[in-house]
Amino acid sequence: MEDQQSRVQKAARDSLSQSAQKKHLRTVALWFAAMAAGAVLGCMQVPQIDEFFNFVATVFTRLFQFIAVPVIALAVMTTLAALGAQKETGRIFGHAVCYTLATTIAAAAVALALYVIVAPGNVPSAVTAQGGAAIPKNLGSLSYYDHFLSVVPNNILQPFVSGNVLSILFIASAVGLALAFMPETDNKNTLIRVVNGLQELLFTLIRALLAVLPFGVMAFTGQLAAQIEAGVVVGALGKYVTVVIGGNLIQFFIILPLFLFARGLNPLRIGRGMFPALAVALFSKSSAGTLPVTLASAEDNLGLDRRVTRFVLPICTTINMNGCAAFILVTSLFLMQNAGLELSMGTMIVWLFVSVLAAVGNAGVPMGCFFLTLSLMSSMNVPVDLMGVILPIYAVIDMIETCVNVWSDSCVASMTDNDLHGRLPAMPASAGV
Repeated sequence: MEDQQSRVQKAARDSLSQSAQKKHLRTVALWFAAMAAGAVLGCMQVPQIDEFFNFVATVFTRLFQFIAVPVIALAVMTTLAALGAQKETGRIFGHAVCYTLATTIAAAAVALALYVIVAPGNVPSAVTAQGGAAIPKNLGSLSYYDHFLSVVPNNILQPFVSGNVLSILFIASAVGLALAFMPETDNKNTLIRVVNGLQELLFTLIRALLAVLPFGVMAFTGQLAAQIEAGVVVGALGKYVTVVIGGNLIQFFIILPLFLFARGLNPLRIGRGMFPALAVALFSKSSAGTLPVTLASAEDNLGLDRRVTRFVLPICTTINMNGCAAFILVTSLFLMQNAGLELSMGTMIVWLFVSVLAAVGNAGVPMGCFFLTLSLMSSMNVPVDLMGVILPIYAVIDMIETCVNVWSDSCVASMTDNDLHGRLPAMPASAGV
């Protein structure tokens, strides 16, 4: 009788799994159809359509920005409140940091190898001089001390208003750990229930947003197609662009899948599950803004443990910047080369690790890598006029590197979940959604 009951339960689970897979395939097909429709309509160059797409894209961008800040705070709070006093917190954090450093160093190493092989030449001085006028002013005065001081908030509201991800992580970690180490009282349990309830409400809003996201994808694609058709996005620095984009593509399609294979994971399955997040990252150009979709995809499509996802992914959004490390390294070397500085192999290897450390401290916002590289080169008195030449093509670079960043975040979370599978304590039913 028990065998028959178990067979019935197994058949029911298999049926639900097949139903979920079919639903996911339909969703992916719908997204591709939306992208195709947006590309066609964007290339038509109809002003009314372009204006409508810009409006819809702006609405979705604002909605993601609106949700991203509380998602980061609540995800870290609830995870640390549950695990902060336990040794499992150190395990999760340790795995996340190790995989983050390994993948980021690999990304920078691939970019460096391509830079040596392709060997971009110098840009004519006349072109460089013209680019100087396009550089945003007063961005080179921020020192690394100022950068780290900006993480420490002087009031509780400012980080949430300005969207300072590092400060939000600082506050959320402090609150989460405080909840974990509070004495077991009714007040503590009430606070934890309130935080879990807010997170459950937030994820309900996220799933509602995902249901209508194909309209946003169509608008984002149409917006990009219109810009390309109008000549806004152009590639003027062939070899440099080849190195930056080529390094990111190798990291995306070869290096990160090899990491997954090494841990016994199927990159195709993980890629299909994370497709919504990758698509949003490509068009939003913000790892932090994509975080709500990244979390939902990892938990709903891949079935990852939410204690892992809601701790690892918000942290990775800030410190796991594969695409940014490649951009910082290649662009810094390119600028120093054009400034006449000698680039020995030792110097380039040193800059490999500088770019990794700089990427770890970068914010997951649009153009974050561009401004960080600009500040880094300015602090070294390296001429930065060439950044103005790079600026017009950075829109495409930013899209690709953000997609790589989110794919790397997904891989780190998947590998951490795989390593800790069965090693975390059973999750209480009252832990929330």
